[in-house]
Amino acid sequence: MGRKPARTSRHGPPQETAVSVPPLASPDRLLPPVEAAHFRHVLGHVPTAVSVVTAMTPEGPVGVTVGSFTSVSLDPPLVVFYSGLHSATAAAIVASGEYCVNVLAEDQQDVCSAFAGRSTDRFASGSWESQPGRPPRLHGALAWIECSVEAGTPAGDHVAVLGRVHSLALADRPGRPLVFYRGRLLRLGPARLRDVPTHRFDWWSG
Repeated sequence: MGRKPARTSRHGPPQETAVSVPPLASPDRLLPPVEAAHFRHVLGHVPTAVSVVTAMTPEGPVGVTVGSFTSVSLDPPLVVFYSGLHSATAAAIVASGEYCVNVLAEDQQDVCSAFAGRSTDRFASGSWESQPGRPPRLHGALAWIECSVEAGTPAGDHVAVLGRVHSLALADRPGRPLVFYRGRLLRLGPARLRDVPTHRFDWWSG
């Protein structure tokens, strides 16, 4: 069966009416395995923002540093983050039903390190706002995205935690993000923040 024709939109590139997912290749047609170290090295050249995902549980607040957070859908408003498949913190976040993504500013490396390690008192790093029944929010973060958990789905050696956004906000003062690139935390220097001449992306504003 052929693919359905694409629809065009004045707000962006052509949109498919449906996505057809092909079946997995049979074992005798699989490509040679990718070496894990090489995979990590190459993908490390993709710069990512750094966030701390928090939740409130009956035992208290929990949180974890993630470098794999992204938007998924505008309608409905969905986001996703990934964490280790056997992460007790990720499991607690899914079980809590709600989480907050705190997008770290460039001066919050200590918070990043605290929530990436095995500290038993991660929330001793940074200044946190807690309200009854809501995930903790980090003062000084660039943005906060609060979500209800839609699903926690295994994805290889990670779990994808899909969230439906119900509240989000930006910091009062603009700042620059903390960036993870080639295995290191980096800051964006002012000289690097230059507009690149290009056409207007009407389908992605803001």
